[in-house]
Amino acid sequence: MDLHMMNCELLATCSALGYLEGDTYHKEPDCLESVKDLIRYLRHEDETRDVRQQLGAAQILQSDLLPILTQHRQDKPLFDAVIRLMVNLTQPALLCFGSLPKEPSFRHHFLQVLTHLQAYKEAFASEKAFGVLSETLYELLQLGWEERQEEDNLLIERILLLVRNILHVPADLDQEKKIDDDASVHDQLLWAIHLSGLDDLLLFLASSSAEQQWSLHVLEIVSLMFRDQNPEQLAGIGQGCLAQERSADVAELEVLRQREMAEKKTRALQRSNRHSRFGGSYIVQGLKSIGERDLIFHKGLHNLRNYSSDLGKQPKKVPKRRQAAQELSIQRRSALNVRLFLRDFCSEFLENCYNRLMGSVKDHLLREKAQQHDETYYMWALAFFMAFNRAASFRPGLVSETLSVRTFHFIEQNLTNYYEMMLTDRKEAASWARRMHLALKAYQELLATVNEMDLSPDEAVRESSRIIKNNIFYVMEYRELFLTLFRKFDERCQPRSFLRDLVETTHLFLKMLERFCRSRGNLVVQNKRNKRRKKKKVLDQATVSGNVPSGPEELEAMWPALAEQLQCCAQNPELSIDSMVPFDAASEVPVEEQRTEAMIRIQDCLLAGQAPQALTLLRSAREVWPEGDVFGSQDISPEEEIQLLKQILSAPLPRQQGPEERGAEEEEEEEEEEEEELQVVQVSEKEFNFLDYLKRFACSTVIRAYVLLLRSYQQNSAHTNHCIVKMLHRLAHDLKMEALLFQLSVFCLFNRLLSDPAAGAYKELVTFAKYILGKFFALAAVNQKAFVELLFWKNTAVVREMTEGYGSLDDRSSSRRAPTWSPEEEAHLRELYLAHKDVEGQDVVEAILAHLNTVPRTRKQIIHHLVQLGLADSVKDFQRKGTHIVLWTGDQELELQRLFEEFRDSDDVLGHIMKNITAKRSRARIVDKLLALGLVAERRELYKKRRKKLASSILPNGAESLKYFCQEDLEEEENLPEEDSEEDEEGSSEAEEVQGSLVLSTENLGQSLHQEGFSTPLLWLQHCLIRAADDREEDGCSQAVPLVPLTEENEEAMENEQFQQLLRKLGVRPPASEQETFWRIPAKLSPTQLRRVAASLNQPEEEQKLQPELQTEVPGEEGSDEEHRKEHRAQGLRALLLTHKKKGLASPEEEDTVGKEQLKTAPKKRQLLDSDEEQEEDEGRNRAPELAAPRIQKKKRFQIEDDEDD
Repeated sequence: MDLHMMNCELLATCSALGYLEGDTYHKEPDCLESVKDLIRYLRHEDETRDVRQQLGAAQILQSDLLPILTQHRQDKPLFDAVIRLMVNLTQPALLCFGSLPKEPSFRHHFLQVLTHLQAYKEAFASEKAFGVLSETLYELLQLGWEERQEEDNLLIERILLLVRNILHVPADLDQEKKIDDDASVHDQLLWAIHLSGLDDLLLFLASSSAEQQWSLHVLEIVSLMFRDQNPEQLAGIGQGCLAQERSADVAELEVLRQREMAEKKTRALQRSNRHSRFGGSYIVQGLKSIGERDLIFHKGLHNLRNYSSDLGKQPKKVPKRRQAAQELSIQRRSALNVRLFLRDFCSEFLENCYNRLMGSVKDHLLREKAQQHDETYYMWALAFFMAFNRAASFRPGLVSETLSVRTFHFIEQNLTNYYEMMLTDRKEAASWARRMHLALKAYQELLATVNEMDLSPDEAVRESSRIIKNNIFYVMEYRELFLTLFRKFDERCQPRSFLRDLVETTHLFLKMLERFCRSRGNLVVQNKRNKRRKKKKVLDQATVSGNVPSGPEELEAMWPALAEQLQCCAQNPELSIDSMVPFDAASEVPVEEQRTEAMIRIQDCLLAGQAPQALTLLRSAREVWPEGDVFGSQDISPEEEIQLLKQILSAPLPRQQGPEERGAEEEEEEEEEEEEELQVVQVSEKEFNFLDYLKRFACSTVIRAYVLLLRSYQQNSAHTNHCIVKMLHRLAHDLKMEALLFQLSVFCLFNRLLSDPAAGAYKELVTFAKYILGKFFALAAVNQKAFVELLFWKNTAVVREMTEGYGSLDDRSSSRRAPTWSPEEEAHLRELYLAHKDVEGQDVVEAILAHLNTVPRTRKQIIHHLVQLGLADSVKDFQRKGTHIVLWTGDQELELQRLFEEFRDSDDVLGHIMKNITAKRSRARIVDKLLALGLVAERRELYKKRRKKLASSILPNGAESLKYFCQEDLEEEENLPEEDSEEDEEGSSEAEEVQGSLVLSTENLGQSLHQEGFSTPLLWLQHCLIRAADDREEDGCSQAVPLVPLTEENEEAMENEQFQQLLRKLGVRPPASEQETFWRIPAKLSPTQLRRVAASLNQPEEEQKLQPELQTEVPGEEGSDEEHRKEHRAQGLRALLLTHKKKGLASPEEEDTVGKEQLKTAPKKRQLLDSDEEQEEDEGRNRAPELAAPRIQKKKRFQIEDDEDD
C-alpha cells in the first residue's frame, strides 16, 4: 500500500471527527465513535506502522485532536478517548518497532514515524494544550482516595504518559539549527509547562505521601525536562554566571584566533614572490621511493616539510562494526528565562521532594514494582540533583536519602551488572553501555559529594564523610571497579564521553584515597582471592559409621573375640563366597583400583565385629585379585587366614583424611587427579599500600585508554586534560615507569601538541611531553634498542628490562624456575624407568628418586617429565594404590626385630631402621609394626633423641628449662611418624630458627615487657596458658587454641615485636596462612608444659609476696623445697606453692590451714587466671559456705606440674 495515499476507511473515519472553522472546532455527532475506531486501527496496524504514518502525514493530531482537547473538555467520554488516542500516537518510535531497525526499508519507516513525532512535539509547544492538561490533572488530584474512581486514576496516568511521550521526542538538530541561548522546541515546551502550572503539580505529586504510585512517572518526566541541561551551569545562574560564560567564550575564541593566525602565516610563507607554473623537481637524498632510487619531489621546497608518503592515497574505510560509538547526549544552553525557571524548579525539588521521592523510587525498585531498566532514571536523578546541590549551596541534608554506603553498593552492583551484560549481549551492547554510563555518572557524583563533605565546617558532616570513605576504601570491589572498566573499555560500544567520565572519576577516587591514606597512616583493607578447592570425596562407610581404626591396645583387646569367631567360621564348610562381592562392576573406578576399597571393607567388618563377613570378603577378594598374594595364596591354611586377618585389622590402610593429616606429598598427588574443582572466595585483610594499588594501573590497556582520550585534547576541558596528565605523571614519575609511554603513537601525539600554534593554552601537557621526551633520549643514549621498542606497547617486565638491562628479569626468576633437563639426565631417567617399571611391589617414582643423583627433583617434576617423554600416558598411572605392601612376611619381621635390637640405643632408632631395612616401607608402617610386635610401648620411644648443648647453670633461672622444652617439642614435631622426610627437614629448620632466636632469656624479655607497661597482657597470656592446660586435662584431647585479644591493650601487645618474640620462645605458633588471623597455642603442648611456661611469666613482685606465705605454710618441708627449686629453676615460687598443695607435701594439720588459706586467697589468685565469668561464679561460691569442699577440689585445676614430673 502506498503510504502517501490514505486508506479509504481511515480517511472516512478521520473525516467523521469534525472540522475547524477559524479558531472554532465543530465536532461531528459520531466523533466519539470515530476516535474509538482510530484506536482500534492503531491496535491492528502492521509491522511497518502504516496507520501511524498515514495519520501523521494527514496531521490528524494538529488539525483535529488538539482542538478537540482544548475546546471540548466538558465532554468527558470524548476527552478520555482523545487522551487515549494521543498517548498511542505519541509513543516513542523505539517502542513501536522494538529496536532500531537495521534493514533499509524498516529504517525508512522508523525515520518517518520519528519525523511525525517531532511535528507533534512542535504542535504541543503551546500554553493552551498544557493548560487544559494541568487543569484536568488539578481537578483529579483534588479528589480524595474515597472519591476517586478507577477511571480517574487511569486518566491521571494517561495524562502523565502523554506529557512523558511529548518530552521524550528527540530534537531534530538539522532542522532546528539553534545555537546556545536560543529557544529550541524543547525550551518552548518547557516554558509552556511552566506557564500552565504543570510544574507545580509535578512537585506536588513528588512531595505527597498519598501519591506514591506516580513516583516513577514523575521522576521520568523530570529527567526528560532536564535532558540537555548541565547541573553546574544551571546552579550558577544569577550568581555572576553570565560573566563567567562570557569569559569562557572569550578564551575559546582566543584559541581559535591563534590557530587561524598561525594557518594564515603558514600559507603566506608557502607563497613565492614570483608565481611559476613550473615549480621544479628535486631529488630527496636519504628517502627512498618505491624502487631503490631516491625520491623525486615535483613541488616547491616550501611544501617539502609537509610531505608524507600517504599523500594522494585513498583513506581506508572503517567497517561499521569497528567504528567508534557516536555521542547521543548533547548538552546545550537554553534560553535565559528557561534556565531561570529550571533553576527554581531544582531548588524547590531538592527542598521538598528529593529525599521522599528517591526513597519511594528505591523501594519500588527493590520490591520489583517498577518496569525493566527504570533504575536508570533513579541513577540520572541522583547524579543530576546531587551535582546541582553541590554547585549551588552545598547542603548534605537535602540529599541524605542517597548519601550512604547502601547507595554506593546499589550503584556498584548495577554498574557491574551492566558491564557483564555488555560483554555477553553483544547485539544490545550499545544500550548496556549507555546504562553503564549513567551508573558511572551517579558513582562519580557520589564520590564528589563525599569529597565536598570533607571541606564542610561542620564536624558531624566531616565525620560522616570519614565513615563512608572508610567503608568504601575497605571493600575490594570498589577499588577494583575502575581497573575493570579500563581494561574492558571498548570504543565501538562506549562513546568518548564515557571514557572522559571514567578518567575524571578515577582521578577523584585516587585523590581521595591518597589523602585518606596520608591522614590515617596505615589502612587495613579487605582482600579477596579465588581459591581452587577440590571437591570432597564421599567418606568411607567406616568413617561415617564411626568404625575408625583405634589404637594398638584396643585392637589387641578386640582380637581374642574375633579369633574365636574366625576359627568357627574357618571350619564351617557351608560358608559361601558368593554372598559377598568385593568390587562394584558398575563403578567407573577400574577393578584393579578397587583393591584398596576391598581391603578397607574387610577391616571395617573386623572393627564392627562381623568376623564371618570379613572372612567371606577375604576369600572373594582372593578370587578377584590372585596376583601378588595380597589377600593370601590359593592354598593358604585356615590358621594363616586368621593371622592375615589380624594383620589387616592392625594395618594403617589409606582412608579419607582431613586437611591437617595430609602430608605435602599427598597434596601434590591430589592436585594431579582430575577431580571437579570449586571456586572458593578466600577473604582476608591486609595493610593497604597506595603505590602497590597504583601499580595495578601500570598496564598497556589502561595507558591506551588515556592516550585515546588525550588525542582529543583540543576538545577536552581543562579539567579533563589535567586528569589525564596527573594519572600519566603518577605512572611515570611516582612509579619510575616512564618507559610505559615510550610508544610511537604517543610521540606522534606529543609532536602534534608541541607544534600546535595554541600550545600556550596547554602548558601542563607541554611540560609533561617534554619530560617524557627527555627521559627517552636519556635512555636512548644508553640503550640503542629503545628506538625499536617505540613500535610496541610495553608491560612492567619489559620496562624493567629496558631500564635495567636485557636479561635482568631472567636472572631474577631463574631461582624460582624448575631446573631444566639435560639430554644426559633424560637418558638416565629413561634407563631408570625401564629398569624399575616392571618390579612388583615397588613404586617406580620412589626408585627413580633414590637413584637420581643429579639435580634434586621432586616427585611431581619426575612424573610430568615422564609423561612429556612419552614413557607414560598420564600422571594417573603413578598414583599410589596403598595396598602394594600390606603384609609382613616372617623373614621381614625377624629382620625388623634384629634391626631394632641393633639400633635401640642410638639417637635415631627409626632413621637407622629405615636406612638398613631391605623391603622399603613408610615410616608410619614401620612404627605400627614395632608397636604390634610389642618392641616398643608407645611412639614417643622412637623419637629422635638430642642432647642439650647448654648446661643448666649457664642460663639464669628458667631460661634453660624453657629452651630445653622448645627443643624437645620441636624434636617431637620432627619425628612424627606420619610425616615424610620433607616435613622433617622443615621441622628441623624450624627448630634451628627457634633456637637461634633464643638469645635473650624469657625472664629478661618478661622484665623488659613489664617495664614497657605490658603487665596486663602478660597476665592475660598467663591466664590463657593455664586455661588451655586445664581444658586439656579435663577433655583429654588437645587442639590448637587461638589467642584472641579482646581489649585494645592486648591487641597492641600482640602487634609488638618484642611480645611476639616472647610468644615464639614460649612455643606459641604464629598464623600459618592467610586464613588464620590469631596466634595459636599448639596442640602438641601438654598441660605440664603449659603450666611450666605460664610459671616462667611470673612477676618478681608476686614472687616476693608469695615467698613468706610459702615459708609460713610449709615449715616442715624446707629441705625438700630447696631441692625442688634447684631441680625446676624455671618455675616461680607461686608455682611451687601450688605444686606442694597438690602433692600433699604439708602435714595433715597444716593441710587444714592451707585449705583455709585457699578459701581466703582463691578469689584474689583467680582474678589473675580466670575470665570475668568465672570470677562471678567464684563470688557466688563465696556467698554459699556449703560449697566450700567442691571449691577446694576445683582449685586443683590450677596446678603447674603433674604428678608424673616427680
